[in-house]
Amino acid sequence: MAFEPSDDREERPSKSQRKREMLNLQALGEKIIALSDADRARLPLSDDMLFAVEETGRIRSHEGRRRHMQYVGKVMRGEDLEAIQATFDEIEQEKINRDQAFHRLEAWRDRLLEEGDDAVEAFIRDYPDVDRQALRQLIRNAKSERERGKPPTSARKLFRLIRDTAGL
Repeated sequence: MAFEPSDDREERPSKSQRKREMLNLQALGEKIIALSDADRARLPLSDDMLFAVEETGRIRSHEGRRRHMQYVGKVMRGEDLEAIQATFDEIEQEKINRDQAFHRLEAWRDRLLEEGDDAVEAFIRDYPDVDRQALRQLIRNAKSERERGKPPTSARKLFRLIRDTAGL
């Protein structure tokens, strides 16, 4: 009698494939655990998954954590992975947008310190509600600190003023 492969064997994923999928679910669980409470609250997680995430913080032993992450991976099988990934993508996009906004504000700060009055007038045009006197004073102080090799205290205050004026 010759050996004939059955059809259901071809449809099942291999053991290696199942292990890769489980490791991916564990990695996703690690990402969920690493999120802040506010970001985690945005995810569509079941009560079981929320309990497993909370339980992770109480586990101290390395081996216990490893086993618990296997459990997290098992619980992840029942979660809506597409919705979780969509929320992760939203959170990541918000972080990128926030970082870009801060880079623009840092560029404004550098421009104000290097270009002088032309940059100040341009900033005032873009943000007419800015406290002009405080802006000019912080620019003078920051330039003075830079020339004397002092810590950038006024440059930080200038950045905070720019950030608050921009509403971020």
